[in-house]
Amino acid sequence: MNAELDLLIGLNDYERPQDVADRAAQAEELGFDRITTGETTGWNIVPPLTLAADRTDDLGLSNDVVSPYGRSPAILAQTALTLHDVSDGRFRLGIGSSSPAITERWHGAEFDRPLRRTRETIEIIRTVFETGSPAYEGDIFDIPGLDYERAVPDTPPAIDVATLGPKATEMAGRFGDGWAPQLFTADGLRDRLEDLERGAELADKSLDDLRVAPIVRGVASEDRERARELARSTTAFMLGAYGPYYGDSVAEQGYEDVVSEIRAAWEDRDTDAMAAALPEDVLDDLAPAGTPAEVREWVETYADIDGVDAVRVGFARGVSEEDKVTTMEAVTGAL
Repeated sequence: MNAELDLLIGLNDYERPQDVADRAAQAEELGFDRITTGETTGWNIVPPLTLAADRTDDLGLSNDVVSPYGRSPAILAQTALTLHDVSDGRFRLGIGSSSPAITERWHGAEFDRPLRRTRETIEIIRTVFETGSPAYEGDIFDIPGLDYERAVPDTPPAIDVATLGPKATEMAGRFGDGWAPQLFTADGLRDRLEDLERGAELADKSLDDLRVAPIVRGVASEDRERARELARSTTAFMLGAYGPYYGDSVAEQGYEDVVSEIRAAWEDRDTDAMAAALPEDVLDDLAPAGTPAEVREWVETYADIDGVDAVRVGFARGVSEEDKVTTMEAVTGAL
């Protein structure tokens, strides 16, 4: 494998945060370089990542992603610094603008100027990392500042930014330490890497200074058709039901008609028709799904894209524990 391997862990798959730590220990044993987990309306990320840090020695820890509407920039900095100390410096903070649904219906905030809010949030977090104070004057935040009660580390946590569109990705390159895109074909990813590079150059950086870790969701199984059905259902659901952004992004990558058909099926809440509207070749472009050998080859090929530093492998919805183990073993070469 020409890139590192991250394991994307869905918190809703587990009964207790301690079970996430068990998975992290398993991932480290299998050879994954990092685990990452997201936060929407379920568990807070901090307890499971704290437990995972305690159960592992070298495994990197990340989150995909926290919303700049759900916590103040200072709390995000505190959270990152705490997880940095818990993990002996193995933590990377993931941030993204989230979505209108989560912002408005969960956090009770207005989904206003998401790119500007994300940028200012990152700048304030960095200010805390560098000076120990969130003092900042911007368009959205105006913070007089207090002092962080502990010493800030010489090497603070890196900040990974999750984006899809060209301007947002340029922002990620300019202000972030890494980029975590999702649902990109190989060609689509190469195109968007040009935007990331342009942003990096604005900050006198290069792509080599950024950790590019695209997220893919799939499943490996000896029952090939079942694996592909699960991945097809998951991918179609993300394109049609997860709000406009993933669908818009894939449409812009050349699949406008496919996305339109999937969205039309979602209007009737017909998930079977959504999956049926996703052709084989589009599934192959977006997700590793099939036999263990096929999934391993897919991930290896994706990892070979120039500029990719890691592949974040997550599971399709509805997979069994056996499927998860098979998928982890397939991509790490343990099979």
